[in-house]
Amino acid sequence: MSDSNQRRAARGPAGHGPMRGSGEKAKDFKGTFKKLMSYLRSFWFSLMVVFIFAVASTVFSIVGPKILGNATNKLAEGIIAQTVYDKIHEQLPEGIQFPPGTKGADMMERMPQEVLNDLTDSQLQALSEMDMNVRPGIDFAAIGSILLLLLCLYGISALFSYIQGFVITGVSQKISYRFRKEISEKINRMPLRYFDSRTHGDVLSRVTNDVDTVSQTLNQSMSQIITAVTTIIGVLAMMISISGVMTIIPILILPVSMVFVLLITRKSQKYFRGQQNALGRLNGHIEEMYAGHLVMKAFNGEERSVEQFDKVNTELYGHAWKSQFLSGLMMPILTFVSNVGYVAVCVLGGHLAIQGTIQIGDIQAFIQYVRNFTQPITQTANMANILQSTMAAAERVFEFLEEEEEIPETQHPVQLANVHGEVEFDHVQFGYNEDRVIIKDFTATIKPEQRIAIVGPTGAGKTTLVNLLMRFYDVNQGSIRIDGVDIRDMKRQDLRSMFGMVLQDTWLFNGTIRENIAYGRTDATDAEIMVAARAAHVDHFVRTLPDGYDTVLNEEASNISQGQKQLLTIARALLAEPSILILDEATSSVDTRTEVLIQKALENLMRGRTSFIIAHRLSTIRDADLILVMRDGNIVEQGTHEELLAKNGFYAELYQSQFEQAG
Repeated sequence: MSDSNQRRAARGPAGHGPMRGSGEKAKDFKGTFKKLMSYLRSFWFSLMVVFIFAVASTVFSIVGPKILGNATNKLAEGIIAQTVYDKIHEQLPEGIQFPPGTKGADMMERMPQEVLNDLTDSQLQALSEMDMNVRPGIDFAAIGSILLLLLCLYGISALFSYIQGFVITGVSQKISYRFRKEISEKINRMPLRYFDSRTHGDVLSRVTNDVDTVSQTLNQSMSQIITAVTTIIGVLAMMISISGVMTIIPILILPVSMVFVLLITRKSQKYFRGQQNALGRLNGHIEEMYAGHLVMKAFNGEERSVEQFDKVNTELYGHAWKSQFLSGLMMPILTFVSNVGYVAVCVLGGHLAIQGTIQIGDIQAFIQYVRNFTQPITQTANMANILQSTMAAAERVFEFLEEEEEIPETQHPVQLANVHGEVEFDHVQFGYNEDRVIIKDFTATIKPEQRIAIVGPTGAGKTTLVNLLMRFYDVNQGSIRIDGVDIRDMKRQDLRSMFGMVLQDTWLFNGTIRENIAYGRTDATDAEIMVAARAAHVDHFVRTLPDGYDTVLNEEASNISQGQKQLLTIARALLAEPSILILDEATSSVDTRTEVLIQKALENLMRGRTSFIIAHRLSTIRDADLILVMRDGNIVEQGTHEELLAKNGFYAELYQSQFEQAG
């Protein structure tokens, strides 16, 4: 096992540490909100358009009930007038004649008082205005004009709503694009230490779940907030214009509703946080089990995996049903409060209508406004939870973007024109943590084209040495030089382009064999790819495949053998033409015949290059020019295979122990 694998294993199965969900409450709500606003500032014009059209759409929508009330009034006036006309003419003496154009107001003094006493104020008003010789009708033309106007207003409102929705969607997607772009660029500037201490799922969650949460909130809640505020103000103004007395009822409903909203939100918030935390752990467990399902099955870990899943899933269930139950109470409670308000409005409105101080259509419009008045309160309550979740998600994104990056590149980098491959380790000291120094004092000089084997027990620092050499980590003290130049004086890109790596754990991506071989040199021609493939002894088996070099490897490259994967990685390193090689037990886990092919391919690869070979099987490095024996972070012995055996020291112990085990 390499040292990096050891560090991952120390953190738990598959290296997964604690994972925080995106739905918990932000630690610094105000600070995160300011940062998010700084991103939105560059879209101020689009946001102003959204604001204007959202307000306009809401205003047109708010005016609707009042206009619809006018249509209802016209209808009610016609029906009342007809009722009064029929009632009056039924009770008047037969044969009575009225002069043409006689108004009801002119005849009221001549009518029996008992007839007038049976009429309401609104009926008396209708009587005073009607022509006593013409039975009144319903003014359907006026009602039609009102309804046509209402249809136009609602159409304009829908159009404005569509425009503001289109604009805000564009803004939210641009913000999401910017977040993902900055995260992608940030990943390339992050030190390996960050990824060694966190799970892949946690980083991916910031790129996907957290960014999506922010995007959805910007897309939906921003316009809802504008609409809610505009609706509350506009509806309140319309209700006051209808009846100031009746407006008191919804105003009294508002604080009662807000009390219930705050109580429920405060109670449910902790369960929402628990739900997101449990969901994060559950996703991490599923990702872990999926990635390592072969190992899990090989060690009969299905039962343990299911037990752990059930445990986290039960916790998720407990938090989820409580949070959903409490949040689900909000709508019935607010509906009940609203219905109480409707009843009060209807009773008071009926009383005022009897007194003639308000019309039926106005009562209808007022009831609609009461419903429109309580709806934004419900939206605000829902947005309170969403906003908390959004700020927590945004905070996780900003935390990642503000993480400490790799040590900046030198202002005046040195670029080697011709790399000879001389490597010097000068009193190197390093530890992943300050309290645990792995490499204490390492000094060695490697000549060009030498083959250097690095051996030692697990945890001795072999892979750590390679990580330092490629500047995945920087030394705490001392220096590493290539051709006399400190690697910290080079650009990381220039430094790493000098190296080719063939590791124990092969890595091939989802693509064709041709693309995988050319990964380190994308401008290579087909002829160059095939030359590298032949040198790596991979050309023969590739040509036996139905699609040859165009064969698509799946995600785990399970359609080819482990040995064939290794040969492909050797071909990839050959095509890149590196000056220095790093080989990490490239012949492990393959059969004897394939091992011979790999050894031949490695011989072609190492020819004329400085090579660092991390060796676990000491029998494979007998021909090394120099063997560095590491123990507890220090080089305790160095020399050729024969020299080290003759010393009868630590290397001899390791060699003899492997020989005895093999025997």
